Amino acid sequence: MPLASVFLASVFLGLPACERTPPPASFQVRESTRQLAVTHAPPGSPLALLDPAEQVLQTGVADELGSKVFRNVPPGSGYSIVRQDAAEEDKARALTVPSVESSRKDPSFYKSQTLEAGFGYLTMRDGTKLSVYVTFPASLDKGPFPTVVNMSGYTPSRPPKKDDTYIGLCTEWPALCEQPSDPSALISAMAGYATVSVNLRGTGCSGGAYDFFDTLQKLDAYDVIEAVAAQPWVLHNKVGMTGLSYPGISQLFAAAQTPPSLAAITPLSVVGDMYMTAAPGGIKNVGFALNWITRVLDKAGPYKQGWEQAQVDSGDAVCAENQLLHGQKANIIDVINAQTYYPPELADPINPELFVSDIQVPVFLAGAWQDEQTGPYFFALLDKFKKAPTTRFVLYNGVHPDGFAPQVFHEWKTFLDLYVARRVPKIDSPLRVLLPILFKEFFQTTLKVPPDRFAHLSTPEEARKAYEAEPRVAVLFESGGDVTALGGPQARIKAEFPTWPIPNAPTRYYFRDDGSMQPTPPTATESSASFAPDPTAGSRSNLAKGADLWSPLPKWDWKPLAKGKSVAWQTWPLRGDVVLIGTASVDLYVKSTAEDADLQVVLSEIQSDGSEVFVQAGLLRASNRALDSRTTPLWPSHAHLEKDAAKLPKDKWTLVRVGIPAFAHAFRGGTSIRLSVDTPGGNHAEWRFQNLSLPDSTVHQIGQTVTEPSSVLLPVVSSVPVAFVFPPMGSLRGQPARKNDIGP
Repeated sequence: MPLASVFLASVFLGLPACERTPPPASFQVRESTRQLAVTHAPPGSPLALLDPAEQVLQTGVADELGSKVFRNVPPGSGYSIVRQDAAEEDKARALTVPSVESSRKDPSFYKSQTLEAGFGYLTMRDGTKLSVYVTFPASLDKGPFPTVVNMSGYTPSRPPKKDDTYIGLCTEWPALCEQPSDPSALISAMAGYATVSVNLRGTGCSGGAYDFFDTLQKLDAYDVIEAVAAQPWVLHNKVGMTGLSYPGISQLFAAAQTPPSLAAITPLSVVGDMYMTAAPGGIKNVGFALNWITRVLDKAGPYKQGWEQAQVDSGDAVCAENQLLHGQKANIIDVINAQTYYPPELADPINPELFVSDIQVPVFLAGAWQDEQTGPYFFALLDKFKKAPTTRFVLYNGVHPDGFAPQVFHEWKTFLDLYVARRVPKIDSPLRVLLPILFKEFFQTTLKVPPDRFAHLSTPEEARKAYEAEPRVAVLFESGGDVTALGGPQARIKAEFPTWPIPNAPTRYYFRDDGSMQPTPPTATESSASFAPDPTAGSRSNLAKGADLWSPLPKWDWKPLAKGKSVAWQTWPLRGDVVLIGTASVDLYVKSTAEDADLQVVLSEIQSDGSEVFVQAGLLRASNRALDSRTTPLWPSHAHLEKDAAKLPKDKWTLVRVGIPAFAHAFRGGTSIRLSVDTPGGNHAEWRFQNLSLPDSTVHQIGQTVTEPSSVLLPVVSSVPVAFVFPPMGSLRGQPARKNDIGP
């Protein structure tokens, strides 16, 4: 346009004499739900997030890789990010932060993506690419295959190294020679499933910055399910989910997003309320819980899982680019350390107990009462899958990896065959021959693979109808006690029930001044049992130093109760068998010279020769004793809110109800039921506790009188026959044994 024309236009039309398009920013910004992520900025440069009115909302500094994530940004448009140290304006304009609703993608977005066997990437709705590893169940077959997905912050998408151990079997089972990193993927591949193993956002070769089950991670789960299910090699274009522990927990979050292409989930060894694993009873778990989070967070840093560099060196430019945001992981450790009580605004979104009711697909869940990592509080989920069309639970004594044992595997495969593959469940003969070899390699003992019970049926519909007519809850007793697989995850007793909680007859035993527990209240008018806190208890394990908890017969170091630092009561020898399944409530009348008390209650079995077997333990900080609406006679539920905290009143008896989380145990006639109280510690293999620091002169008292009738309420179940002799001493998985030293 001639200069004169520009001048006239500016005069008569009110236009600027020289309209200049602002230069693009020198850095890049990814627009995501609740966040804006900067990459490629000069390291150390100051950055500011501006709202549409150009007001500063947040500031930060680009890290050593030139990245910065602005989190918790409200949905909206018109945001901008400016580099504050630039000589000339360096600004990203017109940025939009989508809401969850506006971020949703059309099904065509998922259908446009392609996955093949081996290593690859899936693109999420915000453009972030997650690394995946895919296996097909047969090397020459092109599908379609029944397919399962696992997701975690471990190394699931790491490309495997060639393994020639089973070279002759690779045509039948390709995954044996190139084993996926996630164990559930290997087992699924052996069972005839295609598998897709996915690294969570911010881990491995996946893009984005890691945060602990944040909104983006949940949306990613939805996107992964839909993109995988859209692949032409996926049978029925529906997928299941698998995984134990972290990938088990991830399934709960994924299913709660209700992706339409999800067929079923199979979470194994999971948590219930995250808080009760991180701080059971309000007492911080500074052992496994804190150590696990620390390890996961450390491994979420750039190149920190150890395999990313080799991937980049091989020419993977996507993996290299994805490392740029890994230094912007959210520091959940500082968040945890800053909390003393349950913080609803932080904990509610990651508390499965509050959202599993949204899950609308069939659920198979298995867990060990004595799980040394995730703990026993998964029981709180069992009655909350209200919208799931069917559920199946397998519950047992044991340790963390026992969800992969044959007694669970067979039920797990049956479930997947019915609800994902939609076929009559059956373990083919070649696999039935191979499985005991693989199980022995992992569990170090010979284990039986149960027989197929639906193989005689003609159609999947018949099998499914028969399956759904069965009881939904299987409780396995005395896993480890079978002499044919001593110490291995193989149960001696199985009981089945239609629902959880198991119908029971709550039975109360009162604590007496002679050290006994009796079904009638005490008659004494003045009596109490006293003990002093043990300042060393919180750091104590029940496992011998260097022992392997996952071995069939680990070396235990379950210390006897320390005199003066514990109190205990036990029943007279039982006249007949007593089976307990469920939770228990230990109702203590407490008085202390201190303003607070950390209390540990332990349920155990005393045999006629004085041997003692651990059953279950519960914990509570007395100042957190306020009960919430979920409380029942057998389960004192505590909200652990700061507003409810109350010190113990001086020189006054106070009722403190301590819950024993769920367990199942068969007490035979002639044994005694024992309940002890002491300072938390010494009853867990990997949990450690940050107990109160109290004066050396502190004394805690437990009332045992007419007016202070401390007691325990137990879940007695009458319908379980106990037809076996005692299991060999020390053989029960997850249940240490010792010689008894205190009794009536």
